[in-house]
Order: sequence, then C-alpha cells, then structure tokens
Amino acid sequence: MTLRHAVLAALLDGERSGYELAKEFDARMANFWYARPQQLYTELSGLERDGLVTGRQVVQEMRPNKRLFTVTEAGIGELHRFAAATVRPSFPRDDLLVKVQAVDRLPAVPVIAQLTERARIAAGRAEIFDRLLERLRDGLDEAAFLASGTRIGPYLACQRGLTFEHETRAWCERTAAVLRDRETAALRDREAAARTADDRHQDGGTPGGMAAARPVP
Repeated sequence: MTLRHAVLAALLDGERSGYELAKEFDARMANFWYARPQQLYTELSGLERDGLVTGRQVVQEMRPNKRLFTVTEAGIGELHRFAAATVRPSFPRDDLLVKVQAVDRLPAVPVIAQLTERARIAAGRAEIFDRLLERLRDGLDEAAFLASGTRIGPYLACQRGLTFEHETRAWCERTAAVLRDRETAALRDREAAARTADDRHQDGGTPGGMAAARPVP
C-alpha cells in the first residue's frame, strides 16, 4: 500500500480540499495510515498530475480560495488494481513496546507513566470512533446498517480502529498495573531490608539483640 491509495480511498466519499483530507486522515484513517498534511498536499499534486484525481478551484469571499479534489475513472481503476494485488503482512513498530520489553533493566516509573498516557489517548480515540460510527449509521442500528447501509467500507475500517483502541487501552492499563504492583512490592522489600539492617545496627549487630560480650582481661 502506498499513500496514494490511501488518499484515493479517502476521496471516494466525495470531493475534499487538502485541509479536509488532512482532517479525514487524522480522524478516520490514522489507525491504519498516518500522513502529515504536507505529505498529503504533495500526494494530491502527484495524483492530479497523473490523472488519478481532478481538482477545481473554489473562490471564497473573506477566506482564501481552495481547491477541491475528486477521484477520476483512472483513479478508480488504480484502486481496482490495488485491490487485486497481494496484501503483504504489516510490521508494526512501537517505541513503547520496546521500553516494556526492556523494563527489567530500566526504571519502571517513566514506563508506567507512558503506559498510562497511552491508555488515556486510546480512550479518547475510541470515543472519536464511536461518534464516527454513530454518524455513519445515520439513525440505523448496527445490524441494519451492516446489512444494507451505504459505504460500508469506512464503517468497517472505523470498527477496526475502535477495536484497536479498546485493546490498546486494556493492554496499557493492565501492563501499567502489573509494573506498578511489582514496584510497590520491591519498595516494601527494600524498606523491610532497611529496617532489619537498622535494627541490627541498633542492637550491636548480633542476633538476638544482645551486644557482644567483651573478653575479661
């Protein structure tokens, strides 16, 4: 998959400006394809040059003019070729998972904090996907929409995003809890060891709490 296929797929819902396309990617498509706005603008120019999208200028009063893009028949043909191509397995890369992998040799506290923050972000994104799915259903219950709703593709893609965010939140919260419990237990052990050492020091360092007897001259 390339960025151009993701852009073409996003434009199937109707014409979009570059700005609107960036918002679309951030909301609906970030769970499977991330792109910076500048990348999208560059890709739109390339798609228009190749005849896969067409653009029209819209003059606006009191606001900058904008250019709206629509998929052409050639663009649809490109998506047909893309759909027929063999799908390669994806290979995720996640810095946070590397930190969890190495946490036995790292301070756990910052890793726990990052897991907690990732869970918070995932919960927020899940709420966004919930609202998107509700808007796509447009008053239909899910069973009815899945059976006969229009544009089922974006709905199924959003469902995948929702499932991913729920799973991410659950894993982050559970992993943070495990590490937090282990940190608490280790702290208790250190405090107990420190108290034992202090007690021995106060008792003269001998078992039974009795100071060692001095030899009689």
